[in-house]
Amino acid sequence: MSGSPAPDPDGFDSVLALVNDASARRTRDEPSAPYDQEADGRTGDARRAAEGDRPRARPSAEEPVGAAGLTAEPDAARTADKAPAATEWPAEYGPEPPGPAAPPAAGSGGASQVYEAPDGEAPAREAAAAASHGPCGARRHGSAVTGWAEAVRVAGRAGQAVRERTSAVRPALELPPAEALGLVLARPLAALTDLPPFDTSAMDGWAVAGPGPWRVRPDGVLAGQSGEALADGEAVPIATGARVPRDVTAVVRSEHGRLDAHGGLHPTREVVHGQDIRPRAQECRTGDILLPAGSAVTPAVLGLAAAAGYDTLAVHARPTVDLFVLGDELLTRGLPRDGLIRDALGPMLPHWLREAGAEIRTVERLGDRPDALAGAVAASEADLVVTTGGTAAGPVDFVHPTLERLGADLLVDGVAVRPGHPMLLARTAPGQHLVGLPGNPLAAVCGLLTLVVPLLRGLAGAPLRQGAVAGRTPGSGAVPDVYETRRVQLSSDPLKAAAPPGPDAAAPTAVLDAPVQGHPSDTRLVPVRVDAGRALPLSFGGPAMLRGVATADALAVVVPGGAEAGHRVELLALPWAGGGGGFT
Repeated sequence: MSGSPAPDPDGFDSVLALVNDASARRTRDEPSAPYDQEADGRTGDARRAAEGDRPRARPSAEEPVGAAGLTAEPDAARTADKAPAATEWPAEYGPEPPGPAAPPAAGSGGASQVYEAPDGEAPAREAAAAASHGPCGARRHGSAVTGWAEAVRVAGRAGQAVRERTSAVRPALELPPAEALGLVLARPLAALTDLPPFDTSAMDGWAVAGPGPWRVRPDGVLAGQSGEALADGEAVPIATGARVPRDVTAVVRSEHGRLDAHGGLHPTREVVHGQDIRPRAQECRTGDILLPAGSAVTPAVLGLAAAAGYDTLAVHARPTVDLFVLGDELLTRGLPRDGLIRDALGPMLPHWLREAGAEIRTVERLGDRPDALAGAVAASEADLVVTTGGTAAGPVDFVHPTLERLGADLLVDGVAVRPGHPMLLARTAPGQHLVGLPGNPLAAVCGLLTLVVPLLRGLAGAPLRQGAVAGRTPGSGAVPDVYETRRVQLSSDPLKAAAPPGPDAAAPTAVLDAPVQGHPSDTRLVPVRVDAGRALPLSFGGPAMLRGVATADALAVVVPGGAEAGHRVELLALPWAGGGGGFT
């Protein structure tokens, strides 16, 4: 590309830089033994009871059709029979990024190095770039499979870049506080007044001036009233929250004073100057930043904003989502029959997306009709298009060909996570992305938490994860930083985060009650119940199953190789365990 760089309307260059960086660092050793994907559905006691007489494990590439009736997840990345011709780099993206990284040999353990072709090797570099396109020809950026933590970062940054570059045409909303609940602050919340705005009584009792005993005046001071100044030796009844009259030296609690027959007040314990008086600006002064931009608007934030003088709040709009459910085999009523099965994702995902802070514009069932899918995606004006199923390479998997047809850019094409391996993320137009979720129900949930939630948080201005956790030793003392930081009320035990809510808040963690089998090279997301800081892995955690996640508080992030009982694992809390929807 020659001349000055073209404009970058939705920050796509920064996303490409992240994708290429992730590609350069991603290494994946070949598994030393077949991974038993079916065993993932039987953890804990149920799995151990079955181990004695279970037949030999079948590689996950041969896994049968799941409960949602869509294709199973392949164990390895799909490979093209031949590399299609390179598509023209869109001018609006700016300078074309370098070709894909050259990974080190398997088992080297070192970080990949970006391959830089010497002079005269341009054709080889172009061939490598062409090979980075998927088998359908949609332009792929980075390596064929993305690490789980890297996929989370790419999705979050993609949403964040759109929000940053389109803020001029998508200004913040000014909403009444009640309508802002669950959204994200677009500007810092600065105090419009001192809090409290004047000296107030912290307790019911008497406001007194000077040393006692005191003569009690008949008039009292209630909240919302301003009493007259007191002279030394005088007292006046006062209510909690009432403004303290001038020249008051302390408040004597009702239980700490005694009235005599002549109306005199006597203290029953020592009175300290200033006791039980909340001084003006004890909590904050006018102009103090109470919350940074990007903070979630919770019920407590509504109260704080009202106390600080706000009638409206500046918030980012909810990202809009169109959901397209694919698959001719899905029923919406009745019992499964004749190869047809009930659709589990159509009823589940719209509500889950709303809990994640999205505004659902469309939910449409398209079946296995590639023209209908292409037309629906092309016509969509949503910030995010979500599809279910069709992301693998089966005879009716049309998502990849549709992306090729639309000239989309694949940012993530397969993630090293189980379940959920064949998920994808693509940029379909400036300012718009598509997430293709696998058709198996739990795999779709994992795709939702891996790609959809971070992207929505980026679009809404909520905090993103800043670091990768893949490869961290199970049970190590390192504190990870992940994108979901504030849903920490799980089961009967509040899991405490080490930092206050914000971009640097730590993820909730728990100690495993039982060992969890690991994939040789992929992260696993395992449904768990959490109580008293301990996570119990649940049965029925296979890709096609929802029975485990329906009773779970969270998904435990299990690094490659697995984790033993007693090891500490990160948790991705589920919406119903977190006490509210939106970006909290």
